[in-house]
Amino acid sequence: MNDIYDFNSLLQAARQHTSPQRLLFVFCQRRLHDDHEPTEAERFAAGEGGVLQPVLCVDKTPAELIDYATLKKDADALDGRWEIIFVAAIDDSGSAAADAPLKRMIQTIQTGGDVARYLAFDRTGTPLRFL
Repeated sequence: MNDIYDFNSLLQAARQHTSPQRLLFVFCQRRLHDDHEPTEAERFAAGEGGVLQPVLCVDKTPAELIDYATLKKDADALDGRWEIIFVAAIDDSGSAAADAPLKRMIQTIQTGGDVARYLAFDRTGTPLRFL
């Protein structure tokens, strides 16, 4: 079992896995929910709280990824609003097989489900932990 401590170690682990892997990415932005309280707005302005809203999702094989900087550049070209990337891995059965797991990831994020099961990185590539 490989320890994953940054994006490059994630790529290395996916490339070394015994079965081919497909990585699922959901890019999210932080925002205030519509019926927020003034104290929530203050916390949000200070970089705390809010809800996560998916703005972009994609699946890639490890071979399609060079490094974090390239993934970030490609994502920014499509939608630069994202602040957090959630990542999951599945056995690679082709891109069409990734649709249902990606939809489940998005639903989990949108409903405030358990995102601790996913790896997460901020815009700088720093790993995040959700408890």
